[in-house]
Amino acid sequence: MAPYLLAADGDAVVGVRLYWWNVEASAALYGPLHCLEVTLRNALHDVLAGRHGRPDWWSSAPLNRHGARLVDEARRKCERSGAAPATVDGIVAELSFGFWTSLVSGARGYDRGLWVPAARKAFPHYSGRRDALHDSLLSLVHLRNRVMHHEPIHHRHLAADHAKIYRVLGYVSAEMAEEARAMDRFPAVLAARQDALRGARPHRF
Repeated sequence: MAPYLLAADGDAVVGVRLYWWNVEASAALYGPLHCLEVTLRNALHDVLAGRHGRPDWWSSAPLNRHGARLVDEARRKCERSGAAPATVDGIVAELSFGFWTSLVSGARGYDRGLWVPAARKAFPHYSGRRDALHDSLLSLVHLRNRVMHHEPIHHRHLAADHAKIYRVLGYVSAEMAEEARAMDRFPAVLAARQDALRGARPHRF
């Protein structure tokens, strides 16, 4: 409770309200983040499989040591769960949001080996710089991890985070962005923030 009490200037009642609002906000962001992560991984998988002419594209793509290790870990995890040999679909589902985001990074060999020939095609509605896109994705990985690990997010500029989710999702699929908005309750949760948190102050930590 320490971060919440700090934001509430030591008021235990307000700190508890802030804690529960953080839970509610995290739950409301789960759906849009889910749609972004699944849509991104499927789009990147499809274009890379097409580029390399095989569904297990990681076997011939110029992944760096870290990327190759993550694929091996995903394969082993699938096999420990009883899928031996691991299926392509199983490995794709097991790879993290961070792994897929790394494919858009400026890691050595990734720009010419992944982005230019294939990965950029996963973002048909984006025409900006690769590094700007990667920065946006990386910030959403951090948000996703805080949400999934039950950490504080109340201190973030959540309206900007929410808008960024849809902006990046729209780069991949405008249709999926529209579908996600149809079930998104985060705007209502954010609008009720002041009533829920009366007495708490924003705090950066």
